[in-house]
Amino acid sequence: MIPRRDFLLTTLAATASAALALHGEASSTELIDANVWLGRWPIRDLPLAEPAALAAKLNANGVTRAWTSSFDGLMHKDIAGVNARLVESCRAHPIFEPFGLINLTLPRWEADIAECAKHRMRGIRLVPAYHGYKLDDARFVEALKLAASQRLVVQISCVLEDERTQNPLMRAAPVDVSPLAKALKAAPGARVMLLNWLQSMASKPVLLTLADTEVLFDIAMLEGIAGIEGALESISAERLCFGSYAPVFYHEAAKLKLRESELNATQLTAITHENAKRLLFA
Repeated sequence: MIPRRDFLLTTLAATASAALALHGEASSTELIDANVWLGRWPIRDLPLAEPAALAAKLNANGVTRAWTSSFDGLMHKDIAGVNARLVESCRAHPIFEPFGLINLTLPRWEADIAECAKHRMRGIRLVPAYHGYKLDDARFVEALKLAASQRLVVQISCVLEDERTQNPLMRAAPVDVSPLAKALKAAPGARVMLLNWLQSMASKPVLLTLADTEVLFDIAMLEGIAGIEGALESISAERLCFGSYAPVFYHEAAKLKLRESELNATQLTAITHENAKRLLFA
């Protein structure tokens, strides 16, 4: 008997391959995954937690570059050590692009951002819900300014785990993004992407506050048939980026989202890699 997980993975892979063939997508299409993690999730085993295994999966699924942070940074206080180990893992597996995790509640967080620049990282990643601050915190605005001065993209992970499955000792509500627009006005030049953001946009007015900004959004938690099409009713294709949230989510599921929606070639190119590249080099 085939284990349920293996059956699901095999089915997803087969469906994704058939869909790609149906739409005539060349296997050489560039694909940047903006939402990938390394390391151990604190309360659950992840089958692809090892860098080599995850790199092999991403390569098999056509990913050309994966923006990656370390789960170790959720709980560890030695953020510099966490990010240094991340850099070493990325050197060993060049598909990974390191994005340093930063904890704004720890002393000398400014030095941790500067260290990311010294490591020649392209960006940093913030997890406000787990580190205990909000986006109207003065430290957040200062982090945006410092990142901009160091030419670092800022990713904000709005949700890491569904509230229904969280351990009672690790409760973390979705990040309230309503203060973000005001923070961006105070930090001109900041380049920001929201990850796993859907639950943080429970009300459409919150999304409207970002309409005049250049914030980008990943697709990892867009659910349902034609999920990307639904998002395009409120967000232009030039502001969506491919993100899988691997290895927490099955990578094949993210690729299927590109096929469950009717996307023209221009939209597909924008979402799979052009928008991410523009953010890096803006």
